[in-house]
Parts: sequence; structure tokens; C-alpha cells
Amino acid sequence: MMKTKVAIIGTVGLPAKYGGFETLAAHLVEELADTYDFTVYCSSKKYTKEERTESWKGAKLKYLPFDANGIQSIPYDTLSILHALFCSDVLLILGVAGAWLLPFVRLFTRKKIIISIDGIEWKRDKWSLPAKLYLWWAEKLAVRFSHIDISDNESIQDYTSLRYKTISRVIEYGADHTKVNLIPTPENIEKYPFLSGEYAVKVCRIEPENNVHTIVKVFSELPDRTLVLVGNWKNSQYGIDVKHQYSGFKNIHLLDPIYDQETIDLIRGNASVYIHGHSAGGTNPSLVEAMFLGLPIISNGVSYNRTTTEHQAFYFSNEEDLKNVLNEITKEDLRNCAVQMKKIAERRYTWKKIAKKYSQLIEETFTINKKTNVYPVISKLDKKTLEKYHVGHLKNLQLFNNSNKTA
Repeated sequence: MMKTKVAIIGTVGLPAKYGGFETLAAHLVEELADTYDFTVYCSSKKYTKEERTESWKGAKLKYLPFDANGIQSIPYDTLSILHALFCSDVLLILGVAGAWLLPFVRLFTRKKIIISIDGIEWKRDKWSLPAKLYLWWAEKLAVRFSHIDISDNESIQDYTSLRYKTISRVIEYGADHTKVNLIPTPENIEKYPFLSGEYAVKVCRIEPENNVHTIVKVFSELPDRTLVLVGNWKNSQYGIDVKHQYSGFKNIHLLDPIYDQETIDLIRGNASVYIHGHSAGGTNPSLVEAMFLGLPIISNGVSYNRTTTEHQAFYFSNEEDLKNVLNEITKEDLRNCAVQMKKIAERRYTWKKIAKKYSQLIEETFTINKKTNVYPVISKLDKKTLEKYHVGHLKNLQLFNNSNKTA
């Protein structure tokens, strides 16, 4: 029996080095390669000639000479989509950069399209106005011309329902690839002395919407509390400026990216608390990984993070809030929060569950005719038609007629 051919488009590539989409692609291949024939598109700029292989764990790898992120993501995703039209049945597109092409794919081919819109990307502070306008437009095309669109968080689903009047599918990220209960060795402590004491930790891309500046400023004013922050400091002027301003504080350790899973989990898993500053996006991989590691969470209080943590973490919205939480929180509070975060992660954020949801969507693309509207079909009927059935449950017509809805 021939396997369904699935193209994974929009990641840096495999094997995964860094990033949520790359980790997702890796685990989909690992969990589903026996069921589907995967092709994964990779950036040749991120893999040396020696690192490039024709396949990875059963998935074919195709390399393109562009970056997968930033402005080059548009030609990168565009060429990936065009190539996939000749070798795949289903296009699983992660991100909206190449969405301008989707109307043509729907018009001229029978390929099935599943797209993850990757949070509300156009709202991120890092983008220029032209980039924001393009991403806003591309998001609209992605939702309209895909067979199924994915939100990684219920709050993103609420946003797409309000804007596009259709129902997105919620699939989060897995976190059970993290390595738990790692005990520091003397060699580890020699390299990372903070492992011998209590410290807060954060791992993220160094971007304004991740509120790195807020977090380091608060810890600069709390010299008795240690912060370890791991990120790509050299990738932007913002990161360079923040690191220059705060690298002199003895209680603040600003580390460059760490790609080794065991090392990063050693640092995260032995922290006393995880600080999550993200204010944009959806279900953030670093947050669910911290939850699976059993860390108590102090998070930015935006709706995405509250949804991910089921309102069981501690929240802040500004410097004063964060400082108050850090000063008032007790060890018992942290222990109780850690237990809740671990329970939520084990119930919701495992890769077998995530892969099963993706598999169900792939199968559904072959039977779905159109997306589900947020309004029931009856709401589109003429009021006079409904009045003919003015009995029982139809006596309150305002429940079924859009014209009577209030904003």
C-alpha cells in the first residue's frame, strides 16, 4: 500500500538544531515515518556540506539556498511549496511566509494544505511596518486557502475565530523529549558555578516581545537573587545592547545559545523557578518544556501563557509586578506550582499525543469540503423562512439570526 506523501515546509531543517518548528518536525518524523512518506525542506545555510544528508530517520531532506527565517523565509517557503507540488500529496506548512502562493495551489492543483499560523506573527515588535503588513495579509491568505489551519493555543483559536469566522484546530507542542532529574557533576559545577545554588532561569530568543529587558532589569535590582538567561544575544542590536548593559552584574548570567539537550536541561532542571516573559505568540515550546521538567512558572500574564498553564502559574505584566511576585512568593508556593505544571504537561504536552492529532488532520484533509464556520448554518437563513417554523426552540429568532447579534 502506498503511503501518503507529506511535505513539511517552513523549518530550518533536520536534524533539529534549535526552535519549536524544528523540534516539531523531528518528532512528527520519529512518530509517523512508518505511516507517511515525509519530505522535509532544509536551509543549506544552516548545515555544512558534511552535515547534509539525503534522509533523516526515514524522511527525505531537500536543501534550499535561503535562510528559513526573516525576509528570506518568503522565497524559502515559496520554493519549498513549488517543489512539494511535484512530490507530495499533503503540504504541512509551518508559518505563513509563503502563503501568497496558496490561492494558486488551490486553484490549479488538488494538493491538500495544512498550515500552522505560528501565533499572531504580524504583531511582533521585531518586524518593520512593511513586514507586519505582509504577514497580516499572508495570515489572511493562509487561513482562507488552507484546508485546515492550526493554532497552537486556544487563545490563538479565539483570535482566528473572531477575525476569520472559521474554526482553527488546536494542537500544542510536546515536551517529553526533555531530560529530567539531571544531577550536576563537579565538572558541571566548575563550568556553571550557579548550579550549586538557587537561581531563576529563562531560555528564549532575545527579542523585545520576550521582555528580556524587563526581566534582567528586575534582577539587577535584586542582587540576592540569581538569574540565568540563555539566548542568541548576538543576533540583533537589541540583544547586543541588553547584554552590554547587564553583563556586569554578578547575579546575572547571560549565556549564549546551548544546543545540547542534556546541557540545557541540566541548567533548566536544577533551577528553582522558570521566568517566562513572552508576550506574543501561542504555546511556546520553552514554556511547556519547563513545565515538563517540573519547574514552577512565573509568566507574563498574556492570555496565551495563562491558557498554556491553565491559570495555575504566577503572572506579571510589568517590572513592578515581577518584583512583587519574586519578593512575596514562598517556597511552598513554588513547590505547589511545580506539581501543577508537571501534571498539566504530562496530560497535554507529549509527542505521541501531538503526533496523533497531526495524523488525524492529515487524514481529514481528504474528506473535508470546507472549513467549519463559527456561526451555525441556520444563522444564514432568511428571517422570514425561520418565522415559518416559529415554534418551540425557534421562538427566539435572535439566537439564530446574525442581523440580531450584538457586537
